[in-house]
Amino acid sequence: MQSKLTRNALAAAITLLLQGGMGTAQAAVNVQCPGDTNGDAVPESVVPGPNGGTVKCKHLVAGDGFAQMSDGHPAYTFGFADKTGVAPADVIADGILAARWPGSKIELDQGDELFLSLTNVGTVMRPDLFDPHTVHYHGFPNAATVFDGVPEVSISINMGSTLTYYYNNVEPGTYIYHCHVEATEHMEMGMLANLYVHPKQDETGYGGNPNTVAGRKGGPGPWGYTYNDGDGTTAFDVEAPIQVSGFDGEFHDASILVQPLPFSTLETNYPQINGRGYPDTIKTVAVDPLNPGPGEMGAPVDDGFLGEPGAVLNNGEVSQDMGSAISVNAGQKLLLRLSNVSIDRFFTLTAHGLKMRIVGTGARQMRGITGKNIYRDVASVNFGGGETHDVIIDTTGVAPGTYFLTAMEFYQMSNKTQLDGGLMTEIVVN
Repeated sequence: MQSKLTRNALAAAITLLLQGGMGTAQAAVNVQCPGDTNGDAVPESVVPGPNGGTVKCKHLVAGDGFAQMSDGHPAYTFGFADKTGVAPADVIADGILAARWPGSKIELDQGDELFLSLTNVGTVMRPDLFDPHTVHYHGFPNAATVFDGVPEVSISINMGSTLTYYYNNVEPGTYIYHCHVEATEHMEMGMLANLYVHPKQDETGYGGNPNTVAGRKGGPGPWGYTYNDGDGTTAFDVEAPIQVSGFDGEFHDASILVQPLPFSTLETNYPQINGRGYPDTIKTVAVDPLNPGPGEMGAPVDDGFLGEPGAVLNNGEVSQDMGSAISVNAGQKLLLRLSNVSIDRFFTLTAHGLKMRIVGTGARQMRGITGKNIYRDVASVNFGGGETHDVIIDTTGVAPGTYFLTAMEFYQMSNKTQLDGGLMTEIVVN
């Protein structure tokens, strides 16, 4: 394992190589974003979309990095990171060893057009790899296969190159995005993220009543709606994306050690919510990632497995910057945007002491062909890889206190040991 200085020197050398400073082909960091004049994916002016929304842009990088498991072990990862606002000349250097787990959340409104640029910055810790990457907007009705991210029918992005995807977001709901190249390996390694689209009803309200316009759009109504329900039954006051997943520790260790990958024995032994195991799930991001305080998530650190105990990884940045601690006031409705991105197992979640209502699944409101709501009141939600569910918890009449959202299987509430991690987080009712 290199020291931080050595890793930075390596990153600089790879940046020079990708940018053509060693006689190679010029890297193509070419962001397309309407209204943006300097290539940083931030429009200098608001550009209206054709469907009543606006044009939005985002620039992601795909590369490698590390994530700290709740038992202190650093897992080598591939992942996405948001570099929106970074000048094109700086993107590759800034994006090296910047992988986030999970990747950066994408949140949109129905009618928005999204121009999503992805730059492949390579895998610094595995310079023998030249893997291409893509973005697959899972469950989205994409009219153009070229932007679908499935390599057999669309474009894959080679190291040092950039591609801008275009999405016309005409349907609200909870989605995910992930890399679809060598999907089993790249998804296991961490190329997964949350994505959801708010409905038009947030802006218009329902029933012609201006008092139903959502609070997130400046109205007096609830904070938002999950779907264009027409009756307010998918309203919520607090929302929380909850992405369940897991790592196979042996698989990730084999990858950083350049050993054969154990696909045939792949098994999740680090179950996680939003890339963390309990109690890391409820930690806040450290103000100083190199010196995290109690209850803070800092930069990943080598536990000795990589040869330098205490060495700071990911260039001193917090790679797991998405917690899952939830706080609501008594009487409010909580929307859980559940997604399972595991590649080897189903998970079953339950909110102990709280009632759960599924109002949507697979980015579709649960409504019959006659227009009748067919919501399901459940004690737990069982779902497999690639599935999403929209679950509302109504805290009316619920006693204030701390409630737990956990896996139903006890062994999934630990990470390799009986003491650390697992699928558990807290819902605090104030």
